[in-house]
Amino acid sequence: MEKLSRLPRLLSVFFFFIAFLLLQSCTELKFKETTDETQNVTEFLRDNEEYSLFLEMLDLTNYASYMNTYGTFTVFIPNNDAVNNYLKDLGFTSLTQVPIEDLKKVVKLHIIDTKYTTASFTDGKLFNPTLLGQFIITGNTVVNGESFRTLNKEAKILTSNLELGNAVVHITDKVLSVANKTLAQTIEENPELSLFTEVLKATGWFEKLNQPLTFDANKVGSFLTVLAQSNEVYDNTKWTNPKTKVELTLNTLDNLKIRYSHLGDPTNTADSLNLYVQYHVIPKLNYLADFAVTPVFETKAPSEVISSKLIGGEIFLNRDTFNGVLEPGFSVLRPTSDLTCSNGVLHTVDTNFTIIKRFPLPVYFDLCDQPEFAANVANYRKPGGVKFGFGRGSFKDIQWTGHPTYPIEWAPVASSVNGDLLNIFRFRVTNSGANDIEVTTPVIIKGRYKIWVSYRQSPRASATTRLWFNGKITSRIINQRELPNDPNNTTSGIPDNVLETQGYKRYIYPHVQGDRLYSRLVGIVDVETTGRQKIKFVTDNCSGCGGADADSFDLVEFRPVDMDQIWPKFRKGLPVPGQSNLVPKPSPGEPEN
Repeated sequence: MEKLSRLPRLLSVFFFFIAFLLLQSCTELKFKETTDETQNVTEFLRDNEEYSLFLEMLDLTNYASYMNTYGTFTVFIPNNDAVNNYLKDLGFTSLTQVPIEDLKKVVKLHIIDTKYTTASFTDGKLFNPTLLGQFIITGNTVVNGESFRTLNKEAKILTSNLELGNAVVHITDKVLSVANKTLAQTIEENPELSLFTEVLKATGWFEKLNQPLTFDANKVGSFLTVLAQSNEVYDNTKWTNPKTKVELTLNTLDNLKIRYSHLGDPTNTADSLNLYVQYHVIPKLNYLADFAVTPVFETKAPSEVISSKLIGGEIFLNRDTFNGVLEPGFSVLRPTSDLTCSNGVLHTVDTNFTIIKRFPLPVYFDLCDQPEFAANVANYRKPGGVKFGFGRGSFKDIQWTGHPTYPIEWAPVASSVNGDLLNIFRFRVTNSGANDIEVTTPVIIKGRYKIWVSYRQSPRASATTRLWFNGKITSRIINQRELPNDPNNTTSGIPDNVLETQGYKRYIYPHVQGDRLYSRLVGIVDVETTGRQKIKFVTDNCSGCGGADADSFDLVEFRPVDMDQIWPKFRKGLPVPGQSNLVPKPSPGEPEN
């Protein structure tokens, strides 16, 4: 009876619950698309009338909803005055008059799918491109005694580092210009490059530099980089004809043909004038920031390269020492360089230059110089950066067999060059780790080299690491467990030259025994063709191997066989802008360890 008396009450509760559910089903539920209550970009624009025209641009291009979702964007927002000036320049009075495809390009040029505060800005391009695929160039300018950050050398940042829910926002005084002109068009429209334009047309290279951007099956764009010379450079270039003994100024196309066109047909790719132009063209997209960190570049001239050095904030090309004689090379003119074009980037240089015979040059390959690592701007080579990594298939220039998710890691290590080491998580055979790790090197000039691999000693590392170069095994094993020639780690008393004869060296100056960083000579190789090469790390056994941080590598050095193999050494720690990592040999009387 007691149970029956409870039944009406239970039925009442049940029917109330059903009614509540039906009521809820008739009510539209609204969910915020972000993870907190901080305004997103679109909300910010709606609440700030001074940016209403950029909001209209987002609405017209259907990007307003996109910029109201969760993300990690950088957005450069032009204020209303900037947008009105943009319309005035186009001869329009309303954004609705701008062709929608053009407006979409402008909007995408103002958005990067990575957060960048001004602390990440350098005097050069940001690492990640915009949604349009073109890069933003940052810099500084002073107007009436006030310093401003600049974008693409045309817009000033008025307000910076506004942290929103899905983006970092910077307010600008100008709408950024989309690069719609090809390299050829950009060069031709500059009156200071009129003779260079003539040379391009005479050799057939004007048409090649006027081609629209295309992408191959691997989504690699047909970008080119051009090093142009101004009329002033040609006016200051003299040459004495060895046959007639007449001095010529190379400021006319005819004189340039006399100087360089040995076949008399500049359109022939084997003609010296054509090769002269080929040597001024570099494959891919290379901004000043790339020249600052990459020592050698391939050119369109077959097997010919250009070397690059950053000295005191200035980019020098082909500035090299041979047989003790310094070749001064020439410099890139910053104010007229880093010009983005629809199919590449344009620079100008201060000197007439042509192909010179190249001898082998050292290449110091930091294994952590990988774009996938560098894209992590919050940690990569930043004070306080923390370790991170990626699984198999995540890198463009690193491939391996073995476990698909065990990562190759970037690890901050203050005692190493550039303050980082490349960690291989579980470097071992079979699918229980990573093995056969193949890495693509920077450009190496044709010649004969000794290869040195630097590692951090660990009792749990591989004792049987072999290095393969372009499919051929090198002669020596790397035992990453050993302290060179001294299990008690008291090598400071062994002179560098003695250690070198044993196939080891201390590559960091000054050497600190407790850092456990050494370099091993793995063999001598012949680089048969100038270009990027393949190296592969392989271990055939790993009894007792550990996991994280057991197998760590720093540099792979390619030193010409006739070069000093010990000096220069390297500084440790995070890179310092404008400072080389190389340490020259100390003067007599200074310690060498």
